[in-house]
Amino acid sequence: VPDIQKQNISTYLRMDLRAEILKENSRENAEYIAAWIGDNLARMQQFMHIFLHDEHRVVQLAAHVLGKIGDSYPQQIEDNIDNLVKRMNDEGVHVAVKRNVVRVLQNIQIPERLHGDVMNTCFDLLTDVKETVAVRVFCMTILDNLSKHYPEIKQELRTILQDQLEQGCTAAFRSRASKILKSK
Repeated sequence: VPDIQKQNISTYLRMDLRAEILKENSRENAEYIAAWIGDNLARMQQFMHIFLHDEHRVVQLAAHVLGKIGDSYPQQIEDNIDNLVKRMNDEGVHVAVKRNVVRVLQNIQIPERLHGDVMNTCFDLLTDVKETVAVRVFCMTILDNLSKHYPEIKQELRTILQDQLEQGCTAAFRSRASKILKSK
């Protein structure tokens, strides 16, 4: 729970979630909001409604909060995974949404019913050279995790990573790809 001063306690207890998301785009604010949501199901439902249905700018800022929820309250992510997977595939979705959804997916147990959709999306994002490095690196990890259940994708993942390493890439991409290739 974040440190809150006495004058902020009443605000913390009855937060206007949307206004708080719009208030400031910072790590501290995202952590503050994530702590407020915590493991409270009603607050998470309120957050998911904003994340799934609000205007573009609000959703973009809420994506940062989603990442913090994933760090501290992974069960909340698991309970909403169907909506998150669907959201990352929405056309025109902001890169912050994709980045934070794949960021949290790399650290949780993805239900088997979503494996195919997640694999297809991650392969598409990984091979898209116009996609951000962070999204591609997180997708790499998700695919590596899923390859433990589906060994038949290991060769495809290996081929893609080797090809992209030959074409030149950032240090972050090269580091993660090398670790994954060594484990194969």
